[in-house]
Amino acid sequence: METTQVSRTPAISPLAIRERTGSISTAEIISALKGEITGLHIKQAFSFEIAEEISANFTRSLGLKERKDGVPGQYVGASHYRKDAATYFAESEHARPFVDALLGSLVDPLRGLFDALKRELRNQGIELRLARSEHGQSNICRAFCWSGNGQYALEPHDDVAQVLYAGDDCELPVVANNTVLALNLYISMPEKGGDLRIWSHRPTATDRKSQGVETTGYPYSSGYLEAIPFQDLQLKAGDIALIDGGFIHGVTPQSGNEKRRLLLNNFFGFARPDLVLWWT
Repeated sequence: METTQVSRTPAISPLAIRERTGSISTAEIISALKGEITGLHIKQAFSFEIAEEISANFTRSLGLKERKDGVPGQYVGASHYRKDAATYFAESEHARPFVDALLGSLVDPLRGLFDALKRELRNQGIELRLARSEHGQSNICRAFCWSGNGQYALEPHDDVAQVLYAGDDCELPVVANNTVLALNLYISMPEKGGDLRIWSHRPTATDRKSQGVETTGYPYSSGYLEAIPFQDLQLKAGDIALIDGGFIHGVTPQSGNEKRRLLLNNFFGFARPDLVLWWT
């Protein structure tokens, strides 16, 4: 009698990543929102002077904290990771003055990008707004640097699981039915390493369960990823990366000069055909 053996090799999902120099466009962002491309890497997207000032503001921020959720790093702002809505939005409200102080009076690329995208989506009958609840609303970004010192500075993970399990009292989980985009603005980068590694794999609920990361998407084991091809984005201060957070991604080890790998980050995606939510 013949038996059929089911392969446990993770499914390969092709990457469609664009890399170029210049300014990021709202048309590219909307294309990523619709799942037409996996990611963008825009080199020299904003000025080194702006990056230097934000980096200095981060270092002296009174809101600078160590993460205590199992993901090693420092941050200013709030993260919804492993939090219910009440906790996350309360932390967002508390952190807002510190986030505002990071950007100061700069003509920074993030707020400009948010406003431009909001105008373009409005022209298409789509609202873009910060995620909110009765407890408050999200900030436009958070700033963080990862401090993992093993095989990865940030272990391989996906961003969808944490959105799916954001809680019944939160408006975010519906976004996980669509493309969850992660937007990173690189403020400071080490001399070597700190690359953004993206694997050609978009895990399913079954895949997450096999790795024990159903509710967090973090971390996937090296053995699980061994046979999956990947692409590294080599980043510098002033670059922007926009990726589909449903694909597994992580950060390679960093070394060289004393500069930290510091970035501004947020997430966004369609909650309804006429609504895009933005959060951290």
